[in-house]
Amino acid sequence: MRKNLFIALAVVYYSLSSSLHAQALLLAVSEGTSGGLDAAQVIAKYKDVGDAIGRGLRTNVNVVFVRDFATLEEGLKTSRYAFVMARPSDYPARAMRDSGYNYVANAKPDGQCYIVVKKDSTLKTLADIKGKKIALPEKVAYMSKFCAAELRSQGIDLEKEKNVTYVKEQAAVTFYLDNKFADVGAVASYSGVGKNWEKNGDRILHKSVPQPYFPLVAYSKISALQIQAVQRELLALSSSDNGKEVLKRIGINAFDAGAEVKLRDLPQWLNQETKLQK
Repeated sequence: MRKNLFIALAVVYYSLSSSLHAQALLLAVSEGTSGGLDAAQVIAKYKDVGDAIGRGLRTNVNVVFVRDFATLEEGLKTSRYAFVMARPSDYPARAMRDSGYNYVANAKPDGQCYIVVKKDSTLKTLADIKGKKIALPEKVAYMSKFCAAELRSQGIDLEKEKNVTYVKEQAAVTFYLDNKFADVGAVASYSGVGKNWEKNGDRILHKSVPQPYFPLVAYSKISALQIQAVQRELLALSSSDNGKEVLKRIGINAFDAGAEVKLRDLPQWLNQETKLQK
C-alpha cells in the first residue's frame, strides 16, 4: 500500500509540474526601500534563485522587480505572481493571511530590532530608555512597527513616550545619536547601520525577538509537494560553492524552511494590543 501511495503522489506531482511547464512562472522580488538597483540589475541578481525554484518545479521561472509597495500589494491580492520574495516581511505574511499564499522559505539570519546607544551613553538597560529622546525610522516603516511591537512586549509604549522622533531613514538615526539629538535609537539588524553599529565601540542595548527575514511565498496553485521540491533546491544552495556564491550575491547566508508559524503570526504580533508591565 505504501508503494502504491508513493506512485500516486509521484503521478500527481509530475502532472502538476507538466501543467506549469507550459509557461514561465513569475518570481516577484521586492528589496523594500533599500538599494539603488534598477530592474535589470535586480533580475540578474536573483536569476539563480529563480532557476533554483524552476529546477524544483521543472519549469522556467522569470524574475520581475517590484519597487513600489502598492504594486506589490496589488499583485499579491490578485495572485499575479507565482512566487514573491520580499522585504519588509509583513507583505508576504499578509499575503499568507489574506490572499491564499503559502510559505516556502525565508532568508537567514532572521531579522531583529536593535535598540542602540553610543559608547559613552549612561543607559544600561532597556528600562532606562523611558523618558529619553528616542529616534526611529519613519512611523509607517516596517522596522518602526517591528521595534514598537518589541518595546510593547517589554513594557514600553512608544505612543505614551513624549520624546520620540521619526526620521526619514535608518542612517538618520545615526546622525541623531552622533549629534546628541537623541539618546537612543532603533534600527534593523540587517541594515548597514545595524550590521556596523558595534564596530566603533557603540553598544546594542537590546536585541528583539527574531522574526523571519526576506520570506518567499507561493500562490495557491503551487502544491505542497511542489513547495517541498522548491525547498530542497533552495536549502541545497548553502551546500555547494556555486550555491554559496548565489546566496552571497543576494546578501543572505542561507535559506531556511522552518519559520512558517512565525511568519503567519507576524501580522498579529506587529499589531498586538499594548500590554504594559505593571
